Amino acid sequence: MEKEKGNLKYRVLGIDPGLQVTGYAAVDFGGDVPVMVEAGAIRTDGGTDLAERVRQIHADLVELLAELMPDVVAIEDLYAHYKHPRTSILMGHARGVILLAAQQAGTAIKNLPATTIKKSLTGNGHASKRQMQYAIRTEFKLAKLPEPADVADALAVALCAGRRVTSAGG
Repeated sequence: MEKEKGNLKYRVLGIDPGLQVTGYAAVDFGGDVPVMVEAGAIRTDGGTDLAERVRQIHADLVELLAELMPDVVAIEDLYAHYKHPRTSILMGHARGVILLAAQQAGTAIKNLPATTIKKSLTGNGHASKRQMQYAIRTEFKLAKLPEPADVADALAVALCAGRRVTSAGG
């Protein structure tokens, strides 16, 4: 990353954690508009056991961190829904290895609530995945909706975190 006084450039790696699909997106800030560097998904095989899946998420994220060298890793906070408590527990495993990889890389970590992320892009803290995809397509002037939706969510996480740093003056 190039850091110059008066023209601070920094990279945020946004992550939407999941055991099946973990979305990630690197966005650079410091110019007139945020620039998407790379976005994609880490996918695990649902047929393998939990330990193998979290190992794979960790290994893939370690590689991404080394390649993309973000200044900040921004990740969606874990939340629980009373109808689906198991989902939160399983998501916690993915989130845990993501935080571990970021910590091992010495990268700053920013945790953001889902409602804050959604509201920052759409004005609605309870926006649907589809609304988030449309907002991201508009924001980055993409020809089509980002797929899977986890990639759009990761881009939203990165944008929200990066804008918070910008508004706070660095």
